[in-house]
Amino acid sequence: MIQRYRQRISGPLLDRIDLHVEVPLVDYKALASHDGGEASEPIRKRIETVRQLQQERFGKQPGVHTNSSMTPRLIKKHCELDSEAAGCLEHAMAEMNFSARAHDRILKVARTLADLGGHDKIIADNVLEAIGYRTLDRKMWT
Repeated sequence: MIQRYRQRISGPLLDRIDLHVEVPLVDYKALASHDGGEASEPIRKRIETVRQLQQERFGKQPGVHTNSSMTPRLIKKHCELDSEAAGCLEHAMAEMNFSARAHDRILKVARTLADLGGHDKIIADNVLEAIGYRTLDRKMWT
């Protein structure tokens, strides 16, 4: 009974969160290592470039500045999938029982990933990565 209640509540709540990321424990050696990852400056430049692209894309849309604030109409216009990506999304929707809201959020995240990758169309890798960020939808409450 408790599990059924959690499932009823969790779906609508989790559907409103774009990214669900599980963060594993980091072992001491990795924390103590002086080997750094990618520097912040190149990451910042990539983000600024993508933000500029999105501002240009939505320049004439009042209240829309980024992919995350796209309306359903804008999603249809700007989230064109290649055939492989469309097949991946269709399969995931059927197998993972995602809601319509989760579908739209997957497309928004995939559009952002495509922007970061410099793609006009959303490719399968973008869709698969975006779906990967939805795993808590089904794992957290089962």
